[in-house]
Amino acid sequence: MQNLETDCCIAGGGPAGMMLGYLLARQGVDVIVLEKHQDFLRDFRGDTVHPSTMQVLHELGLLERFLARPHEKTEQIGLNINDRHYRIVDFRHLPVAARYVAFMPQWEFLDFLADEAKALPNFRLMMSTRADRLLGRDGVITGVRAETGGEEIRIRAGLTVACDGRGSTLRDAAALKLIDKGAPIDVLWFSLPRDETQAGDESLGHIGPGGFLVTINRGSYWQCAFVIEKGGEAALKEAGIDAMKQKITEIAPGFETAAGALESFDDIKRLDVQVSRLETWWRDGLLAIGDAAHAMSPVGGVGINLALQDAIAAAQILAPHLKSGRVPRRILEKVQTRREWPACITQSVQVFAHERVILPAIRRTGKPGVPLAVKLLNAVPLLRRLPARAIGLGPRPEHWKGSGA
Repeated sequence: MQNLETDCCIAGGGPAGMMLGYLLARQGVDVIVLEKHQDFLRDFRGDTVHPSTMQVLHELGLLERFLARPHEKTEQIGLNINDRHYRIVDFRHLPVAARYVAFMPQWEFLDFLADEAKALPNFRLMMSTRADRLLGRDGVITGVRAETGGEEIRIRAGLTVACDGRGSTLRDAAALKLIDKGAPIDVLWFSLPRDETQAGDESLGHIGPGGFLVTINRGSYWQCAFVIEKGGEAALKEAGIDAMKQKITEIAPGFETAAGALESFDDIKRLDVQVSRLETWWRDGLLAIGDAAHAMSPVGGVGINLALQDAIAAAQILAPHLKSGRVPRRILEKVQTRREWPACITQSVQVFAHERVILPAIRRTGKPGVPLAVKLLNAVPLLRRLPARAIGLGPRPEHWKGSGA
């Protein structure tokens, strides 16, 4: 059994965990990040890097190196209703360094953060290492027990941070109360081939008879999200893959040829959509951020960015106390106070979108009407800057004011 000590042990090498680890180490905090997988290569994960996140990368001096990684840019977002195109979001006027959404495979983003962090002497990333139990004494969390290759590791830490996702093991171990806001939808993820010679193809939402489909331009292919009612996957599978392809074609007629590439439901992965958040994000010696603190719907593609914003705020609030050896409860509470409001606002908007926009769209059997808001956004270009700010920057965007190399 190994015994390790560190200022901060972070469980989970996703966006929140890797960003927090890098920013703390950059400020001189000794950090260990534990990631249960052997690499970051998993598809159909959040990969929409928003202008707010890229602005912080710019402030950190990392944006140019980040953009050297493979990605696709989206300056505007459109919506096709009954195969007619409407422009609804325009990021090109935001007061930031990168006025677009960057679609980058999450493994590329995590590899980028890992490469930057590994250059720092006080950062350690342990892959294939699962944190499965909390260590404590007198009601205070003092670290974690982890397992790697059949070997047990005990890590003593001044602060343990749960960044282990919506199914957080450490959150459950700490008995933190989760408030489930409910989600009436699920999402089926799949890829369809794309002709790269089709210049200017933008990422789109499609609303047609009985369905809602999102197609994200990933260069050589479309990453697609087909929205269904919660529990509706079984009926689709029973109808067969040909019926699924027919539904795609009815919603997005231009994808008839591409949809033919789906061979079976083995090509499709279901995302169990959740909207939930912790009542309290912390215990003495433990903090939860990102999806472990607030699971977001994929609506707006904002989940990864909220997780990253959590990490940025937490790194600046926590670092001075971690370097002194102790993080008081009032500081942990300060992190929650700072980041809980943006999470609540975003989830409220997502729940509204589920009930008022998405469910009516997927339940309707005939041709959908065009909402007045969509008509106005399409007709008045200036109005498209409003949803661009809401999506691209979000409530209370964080900025880097910390120290470090």
